[in-house]
Amino acid sequence: MTARSDADWDVVIVGAGPAGTSAALGALAEDPSLRVLLLDRSDFPRDKSCGDGIAPHAVDVLSEVGAGDVVAGWTPLRELELARGDLRVSRSMRREAYVVPRAVLDARLVDRAVERGAVLERHRATSLTTAGGRAPVVSGRLSGRVVVGADGAHSLVRRAVLGDRPQQRAIAIRGYAPTTDAGRGRQVIRYGVGRHPSYAWAFDRGDGWANVGYGELLPAERGQGSAPSKRLLLDQLEELIPGAASTGAEWRGHHLPLSSWRWDQPDGPVLLAGDAAGLINPMTGEGIYYAVASGVSAGRAAARAVAAGQPDGAGARHRAEVRGLLGRHLRHTWTASRLSQSPRVVDAGIRAAAADQRTFDSLVEIGLGGGRIDARLAGGLVHSLIRPARPTGTREPT
Repeated sequence: MTARSDADWDVVIVGAGPAGTSAALGALAEDPSLRVLLLDRSDFPRDKSCGDGIAPHAVDVLSEVGAGDVVAGWTPLRELELARGDLRVSRSMRREAYVVPRAVLDARLVDRAVERGAVLERHRATSLTTAGGRAPVVSGRLSGRVVVGADGAHSLVRRAVLGDRPQQRAIAIRGYAPTTDAGRGRQVIRYGVGRHPSYAWAFDRGDGWANVGYGELLPAERGQGSAPSKRLLLDQLEELIPGAASTGAEWRGHHLPLSSWRWDQPDGPVLLAGDAAGLINPMTGEGIYYAVASGVSAGRAAARAVAAGQPDGAGARHRAEVRGLLGRHLRHTWTASRLSQSPRVVDAGIRAAAADQRTFDSLVEIGLGGGRIDARLAGGLVHSLIRPARPTGTREPT
């Protein structure tokens, strides 16, 4: 029997995107009797700026909590093209990925969480109070034994528990354009040849439309340059993928708080997940897998801490699980992101992936959420860096 207290809710989750709904699903899978409140400032369905790519890793995690069917009806993809200038590799990925619009994915996840017993309330959180050793209180009135901050890149919950810590960020713009014949059935990533690191993408949704966009790293310090304008971002997209910007619509911009070398979660009854936790792949901008993985972890940690009658222990539980799952991977992606700031390294990675399927697979894994810089990938990069460059326009066999 779950221990109760004077708190209105066992778990209050701020934000009902993939991280927040996964937290609700994780908590309710652990204990279906929990009182779980899911807050979001928007009604669903609603759109969000995102590449819409759903890695198989994310589907695996969602399947553990009974929500793997949220990708049902959308076309699985296996083909991935990576290019910079005249260098290009196109190969089949080891596992299928999906491209599902966030307006669809998020609404389906909300429905699954509500079906399991979560209570959804439209509410914009205005404050988080944690003083006095009492249960955390959201907006001065919503008390939970454990609170999960899943409220995005500009998280109120994160600021309340960690303050305004400096963090490397990227900026991206996303739209939808008709799928071209060349892009049908594949995901395409093309790195910039001038501004770097940066890349444009076109991900076929399978319904005649592609998610298209462009993103780049923002200056690390104030005073090193301002964020690029929407026009500049679209110009870069059009240059790298001709026709994408000129035929696209529904443009949305987004800041991405990128993962660092080490991930921190404070002790106590307030947990962080997804963008609010700063969990976004610094090499690729992938965030959905990190959102659902950290969300499910937060939900489980909250449920177990409540069951033990020790909500203050939730933070330590969540930190241990996420570090165990992602710790080494985050260190490797941080290293890879620093290396990829060199165009020579990007070119070497493309040549190495073109030369060897297993190297290609390792590179994809680092970008999706589970990989590391293994010996094969490292060796391929070194070999490609020291050997003479292939003639421009040459394509390795797929």
